[in-house]
Amino acid sequence: MQYDPIKRRLGVVFNQSPFLRKTFYRLLDLLLLRAWHVKKELRQWKKDNPGKADVLDAGSGFGQYDFFLGSLNQDWQVHAVDVKEEQVEDNRRFFTKIGYNNVHFELGDLTKYVRENAFDLIISVDVMEHILEDVKVFENFYKSLKPGGMVLISTPSDQGGSDVHDHGHESFIEEHVRDGYNIDEIQDKLKKGGFEKTFARYQYGNPGKISWRLSMKYPLLMLNRSKLFFILLPFYYLFTYPVSYLLNKRDVKGNHSSGTGLIVKAWKKV
Repeated sequence: MQYDPIKRRLGVVFNQSPFLRKTFYRLLDLLLLRAWHVKKELRQWKKDNPGKADVLDAGSGFGQYDFFLGSLNQDWQVHAVDVKEEQVEDNRRFFTKIGYNNVHFELGDLTKYVRENAFDLIISVDVMEHILEDVKVFENFYKSLKPGGMVLISTPSDQGGSDVHDHGHESFIEEHVRDGYNIDEIQDKLKKGGFEKTFARYQYGNPGKISWRLSMKYPLLMLNRSKLFFILLPFYYLFTYPVSYLLNKRDVKGNHSSGTGLIVKAWKKV
């Protein structure tokens, strides 16, 4: 399934006003389990690192995490990079309208983007599965972090993270260049990029896998078939979201021995 055309349709609907855009962000926060996990990690990082910070969002997409980061601590300077020019321009217009002066967007290719010793924190959410030259990106992350800085990555695992469960099956999202990372593989690649200290854990355990199908997979399949499903979605979520909400809470609190997603952290040596 091609995900980008659906994202463009959603953009047309929710870009009509700042209120609708903010509503879209809140919906993503509710529906996307990875947002629950990523925000949990970001709140903890803020607790451990109070005060000013320079943050890079490596692959900003719709800008929902930049909206969260910009409000989480107004003393943070958030730099957001994306490879798609129309996405960057769209985010610039929206964040200017809402007065988020501590969030800045620029066009950039992560395989080439380096700002030496510039950032305290780098986040990369659902990006690495789209980039073939991942070790090069990790090298750039390492160079761009200040000593002691951390990179936070959310990405599919090889346990079915792109809805691939057997050899030869195709990814649910066609834009992915890999079906997911092995938990040791991504840590090894980060070490090749320069990092010595790494940590990885599974997200989307059994509760999260069920929730993802209810809240994301089935609605996306419907939207991919017909625009008419936009009308039916509110009624669909009226019945399914209470179940997904409880499943998401269990997933975030759980310690999973396996899962279809990974939360990965790595630190630059002081």
